Amino acid sequence: MLKKMLATAAIAGVLMTPALAQEKFNFALNWFPVGDHAAYWVALEKGYFAERGLDVTLENSKGSGDSIAKVDTGAADAGLADAAVIIASRTRGTTVKVVGMVFDKTPLNVFSRSESPITSPQEMEGKTIGAPPGDSQRQMWPAFAKAVGVDEGKVTWVNIEPAAKIAALAEKRVDAVADYTTGLPLYEKPMGEGSVVMMPWANHGFDMYSMSIMASEKTMTERPEVLKKFLEAAYMGWRDVMADPDEAVAIFKKRVPEIDEALIAANMKLGLDLMKTDRYRDNGIGWIEEKKMCDSVELVNTYMGLSSAVECKDTFTTDFLTKIEMPAE
Repeated sequence: MLKKMLATAAIAGVLMTPALAQEKFNFALNWFPVGDHAAYWVALEKGYFAERGLDVTLENSKGSGDSIAKVDTGAADAGLADAAVIIASRTRGTTVKVVGMVFDKTPLNVFSRSESPITSPQEMEGKTIGAPPGDSQRQMWPAFAKAVGVDEGKVTWVNIEPAAKIAALAEKRVDAVADYTTGLPLYEKPMGEGSVVMMPWANHGFDMYSMSIMASEKTMTERPEVLKKFLEAAYMGWRDVMADPDEAVAIFKKRVPEIDEALIAANMKLGLDLMKTDRYRDNGIGWIEEKKMCDSVELVNTYMGLSSAVECKDTFTTDFLTKIEMPAE
């Protein structure tokens, strides 16, 4: 009888014990939800964040400059941004560092209309290019222009909101827009298949680290284990996206009902093409190679006209990465 009473008391104690509070973690996306973000919705849906005690919120931003500001000021704990913009921000006193990569190959690119295509950097002279002020490619433009021999003064940038890029190009308000190669399906839907021309910067010798996950010094020093858990869950999400893209799109649609599934699927595939590399196969998804990162820092130092040079060691760390293997093909 006594044993039964003790057992009953023990069960009651367990039932009365409140669930452990989850750590709130705000993650700043670099834009509105697109295929580039699929992994984070998958990780939410499959409970990868929750299993690690994290209550994750995904927040839209208006380009890398915006997401960096959120992370640096503490409005977000970590976020997505272009590596070049993160590097350059260090000269303005930010404490953000790259803590993991997303795309191992660069998606930097310019879109134009097929009726007046821009297929080489020199053809951009005399043209107007649309992008938000905080857009990663707009901020990286000086480096690209100098590297390929384009006169910056002959190119006019036009301020547009991220969501207005497609309309601005389609309605001929600008000659071109700066946007990742992964965005091609989003442009072709309203403009027609084959009506949009890409000019990937990598095709002109400008391959550097781009889309990455960043965190502030505050997050890294005060919440190191939380950051490590977040990255582990996020890259598990990317692993699952690679393994089953159809499932990922279905989850994305469930979580963000307004998306166009066909567009997101094509958009996401272009992103996965930038991630299926030997570097990720050997070191895990999101790995940062020191040489490529330092080469990227050197490009920023050389071409972006910074007030002072940035040290490579100040721009990234691999301390918070857990090796997440790519799925078998």
